[in-house]
Amino acid sequence: MNTKIKNIIFDLGGVVLDIDENVVYKELEKLGINVSELAHSKDFIEIMSKFDTGVYTAQTFRKKMKTLIGQEKMTDERFDSIWNAMLLDIPHERIEALEQIRKHYRIFLMSNSNEIHYELYIRDLQLRFGYDEFDKLFNKSYFSFDIHLEKPDPRFFELILDHEKLTPEETLFIDDTASNIKIAKSLGLHTYHISREELVRNLFANGVLKEDILQKL
Repeated sequence: MNTKIKNIIFDLGGVVLDIDENVVYKELEKLGINVSELAHSKDFIEIMSKFDTGVYTAQTFRKKMKTLIGQEKMTDERFDSIWNAMLLDIPHERIEALEQIRKHYRIFLMSNSNEIHYELYIRDLQLRFGYDEFDKLFNKSYFSFDIHLEKPDPRFFELILDHEKLTPEETLFIDDTASNIKIAKSLGLHTYHISREELVRNLFANGVLKEDILQKL
């Protein structure tokens, strides 16, 4: 086995943080909204992209989304409650696994995320685990709303590789979305397409990538 991994880039949602988008859709359905039609609408996709890349502020996003779903009178608190319902949990075991992994690799976080979600899970990270920010858990964290780029844009990957001076052949990217994996591979990174049912800690033994995982890279 010639694979020598020195760096690992982790996705957040579905990898580090447990999420379930269906919870949000169910809440919207209770309001009489056709979620299938909404999710595929051009306006929804554009609003989401502009929010995830920091073009829209949280307040602009709320206003445009409430107009789109016909809920202009909904309070911001109620809207945020529905929007954040997809964010479930970061298990203690996952934090402990990342702490072990960092002893053996340089680890990074790469997330398509937005301001509203960020405020919730950073508060959770602080209260439950004592980390003021993800940069204290990872060597560095990169969020789309802050970088103004989102996966699978190859420029997002290239920015991290350049800023951190990472060699693609020595870097593993772990994500649960096929399109992101495809782009990472095209840039020469090793990849692992993790399913929502898999656990990050099971890819490692005492913080080191298992041999059978390395064989798949």
